Amino acid sequence: MRRGSNLPAVGTYNQTLVLDLIRRSADGLSRSELAERTGLSAQTLSNVARRLVDTGMVVEGAPVVAGKGKPPTPLRLNPQSRFAVGIHLDPAVDTFVLVDLAGTVVAHEEHAPHPGPEHGMPLPDLASRANELLDRAGVRRDRVLGIGVAAPGPIDAERGSLLEPPMLPAWHHVPLRDSLQQATGLPVTVEKDVVAAMVGELWVDASQGLGEAIFFYYGAGVGVGLAVDATPVRGRTGNAGDVAHLVVEPGGPACRCGNRGCLGVAVAPERLIEDAGLGAGTAPAEWRALLGEMTERALAGDARAGAVFDRTAESLARAMVAMNNLLDADVVVIGGPMWSRISRALEPRLARALATSTESTTTRGIELLGTRLHTDVAAVGAACLVLDGAFTARPAGLMIG
Repeated sequence: MRRGSNLPAVGTYNQTLVLDLIRRSADGLSRSELAERTGLSAQTLSNVARRLVDTGMVVEGAPVVAGKGKPPTPLRLNPQSRFAVGIHLDPAVDTFVLVDLAGTVVAHEEHAPHPGPEHGMPLPDLASRANELLDRAGVRRDRVLGIGVAAPGPIDAERGSLLEPPMLPAWHHVPLRDSLQQATGLPVTVEKDVVAAMVGELWVDASQGLGEAIFFYYGAGVGVGLAVDATPVRGRTGNAGDVAHLVVEPGGPACRCGNRGCLGVAVAPERLIEDAGLGAGTAPAEWRALLGEMTERALAGDARAGAVFDRTAESLARAMVAMNNLLDADVVVIGGPMWSRISRALEPRLARALATSTESTTTRGIELLGTRLHTDVAAVGAACLVLDGAFTARPAGLMIG
């Protein structure tokens, strides 16, 4: 458990630490409970609590009568006090969400991706859709902390731009962060989609069971988000999590890297669709519907669709076991826009493949969890990036340069 500090110089850290504890408690926490959990003095805790109440982010509940003495007053999160916008750019669909301070989605929209640079700059459309989302939700701009954008890598984290994300030619070398901030008047954060997804899972993890975890993202592409000590791993350039070229099917389909059977091509949505007999050369916008049809066929007993899912489960399990052997996390969360369409058919097969793997070297089996954020995981995660940056206490922030 993180502890607070009574030094005046770390007031911001103490405030975010207390807020984080309050938001993770369904019934709220009294000042005495917060003092016990943080190690803060009564005076310091009282000052922090007063500031949070004054900002409206925390409200005082009814006193809880339990025995003699003055009944404690619980402090509870006020979710409607602040909001954040999350955007996920994906070759199949652009997702926009508005979340409150608890990470709950209060507005959601989906749009077709921008077709390409030959149709003009995509930024004006992105900005207008973000503004329209806020207008329709009736949320004042002074209550919006900012916009988080999640996209496939690679990204230029320093400049807040995308480099050359696969299947998103309209976004190559676009100064996304600065341009969107100028167009909306709101702070903008740009993050790799798998990192954003992991942030979202951590934000809604009230039990803090994802301290060490792997998020396996399955969309138009594949990737992993990592958490160590309940902190997302970004890497030096913000591009951690690329596992597409991990070989999981020796002799499998050719990859553009020159190898065969890389994870990215082995479990690619278009390969599953084609091998199940649902069409070749399909466009990303069609994949979710076709994967949903493939799932229904497999659940109805279609042998061809079932065999494709069996093979896919083996490939995914091999990749997950290899990653877990390296990290010893033992918890894998899986989600993404394509995963939601195939999970009913694939998840039971994947769980069996993980349980029977002979390649695992860790001492505990892998616990496979489905995302709690459903299809919107990367978009919600992008919004939670804004909340996380504003309200999550990290000891690294106390270091003096």
